[in-house]
Amino acid sequence: MSTTYTLYGIPNCNTVKKAMDWLNENQITFEFHNFKKSGVTNELINQWFDKFGVEKVINKSGLTFKKLSLEERNQLNSPAAISAYLIENTSAIKRPVLMKKNESLLIGFNEDDYQILLK
Repeated sequence: MSTTYTLYGIPNCNTVKKAMDWLNENQITFEFHNFKKSGVTNELINQWFDKFGVEKVINKSGLTFKKLSLEERNQLNSPAAISAYLIENTSAIKRPVLMKKNESLLIGFNEDDYQILLK
């Protein structure tokens, strides 16, 4: 049986680990896409923007974003600029992102959301 779910994230992220553990415990087959190693495309980020909103995709509470100067933050003033930034700085993407085939389903990990969507 082919995997229909893909979990995007980075392996050392606690939230990603929680999502992976939940999927495994609930016997839901998934493929893990490490965007630190394998990257992400502009098309994928724009799909996430459309589904979740730009503000939810960029992780402003993470260290990667917090290290930016005020001037650098001010340059992130359009979806195109934010997408380019996220492609170069994948650690600044809110994670994990769960997809089924080419459909974006969830961003972040909330056990209740996973339970409702996947059970």
